[in-house]
Amino acid sequence: MKNNNNRPYTLLISEVTADGRLTLAKGVSSKRLMKFMSHESEIMLHQCRASVDAIMVGANTIRIDNSHLTVRLVEGKNPLRIIPSSSGDIPPDSNILHNEAATLIAVSEKTPPDRIQKIKKSGVEVIITGREEVDIPLLFSILYSKYNIRRLMVEGGSHLNGTLFSHHLIDEVRLIHLPFIVGGDSTPSLVSGFSASDENGMIQLELQRYSLYGENLVTEYLVR
Repeated sequence: MKNNNNRPYTLLISEVTADGRLTLAKGVSSKRLMKFMSHESEIMLHQCRASVDAIMVGANTIRIDNSHLTVRLVEGKNPLRIIPSSSGDIPPDSNILHNEAATLIAVSEKTPPDRIQKIKKSGVEVIITGREEVDIPLLFSILYSKYNIRRLMVEGGSHLNGTLFSHHLIDEVRLIHLPFIVGGDSTPSLVSGFSASDENGMIQLELQRYSLYGENLVTEYLVR
């Protein structure tokens, strides 16, 4: 396991359709596709959650999916849940604010103080990193040095994934392939925001293994 610049080793894991889509359409919950994951794939996903110190998703995923981000299908401790949200706009009925697992929300300086106080009243910790938006590299450094996070799992949406790749913060990629074609010009894919300008700018992956979990092909890569 490598570690770069005092930050967590980071695993990106996601279900994707055969054409690389994360959802059926923009703004549609990914849970509608995840229900087609095999039980074996679901168990693997929860085993991964139980094996890491923390799990991260973006605020938009919380708003659309209202995720729990807990370990449920296997024995294990819930990881710390980390949500970068530049505006701190987390719905008050979000599951992450109302159950037993610990949660950390990273906001920017532009977040209204009253919004921060409302989040804190739910028992959730808030840290400020960045002026106009969350400083993701700084957040990773804080997670490593202050919170002792050594292994981080990302179940992010397209935008968060792209941000992490653009800062070279992903070490490993694990994809759960779903045998469907979704299409659509605006349908979220695995990565958005990041764009390789030429061949030299592409993120290179090295295939480590592939396995069948029930009916789902799962591929595992190291980021070179």
